[in-house]
Amino acid sequence: MSAQTDVKDLGVLTGPVMIFGGPYSNLQATRALLQTANRLGLSASQLICTGDAVAYCADTEATVRLLRDAGVHWIQGNCEASLGNRIDDCGCGFEEGSSCAILSDSWYSYADRTISDDSRAWLRTLPAQLRFSLNGRRIQVVHGAADQINRFVFESTPQDEKQRQLDLAQADVLIGGHCGLPFGQAWGSGAWLNAGVIGMPANDGTRNGWYMLLIPDAERLKVSWHRLNYAATEAVDAMRFAGLPTGYQDALLSGLWPNIDILPAAEQSQRGQPLQLAPLLI
Repeated sequence: MSAQTDVKDLGVLTGPVMIFGGPYSNLQATRALLQTANRLGLSASQLICTGDAVAYCADTEATVRLLRDAGVHWIQGNCEASLGNRIDDCGCGFEEGSSCAILSDSWYSYADRTISDDSRAWLRTLPAQLRFSLNGRRIQVVHGAADQINRFVFESTPQDEKQRQLDLAQADVLIGGHCGLPFGQAWGSGAWLNAGVIGMPANDGTRNGWYMLLIPDAERLKVSWHRLNYAATEAVDAMRFAGLPTGYQDALLSGLWPNIDILPAAEQSQRGQPLQLAPLLI
């Protein structure tokens, strides 16, 4: 699935900016994220969602409406693109016949049944990418990568591929989503950041979701990652009532993904190890 070409320009932002990805139809996590933003004194104009608001969990329609009503900046993930355009699969890029692909058949068909026509139409209006400037840095927000909405980019993805994407976007910093794992890397000519997701744990053995803050710091930007606590058991109860796959229900409680098909060897080796992400200056 190729990325769409429309890029919305937000102009110059002053910060702080909160970035989050993958609400995944997890209404409890999405509420907790918005409550956290409110406690931090952040307005909707300071919040950016990297896509995939709908996926594994039970509250497809309610999650879309909550984010829409909140007025946050939001780009299409592959799930928004698929549901908005009535495509018959999630477009996640899973290998055919893999565990991820098999599980996706169940949650995607549920999301497809439970989303309203009004929300489908709204998802189609979302931009593919966002661009803004913060403290002199040219920043582009993509879902997977600059050239492909469902491209998986991990911490272990070679730097030359990340640089190629930066060059395509003509950006100093790329912020991606899709892969589900938070990380940040900076080198002389740029940086690649991923906020992680709020609707599913980071495969590190804890129940938390993750979000990211960008804060101007003198001539630089401070990037920090933060755990999001929420009522995971309530999300599981909703999934159980909806008859969704038990694998993702278990993941919300154990902090471990039901499969690791998509992960490179480096990320597979980190399964179950609680993440510790130090702040980054770029």
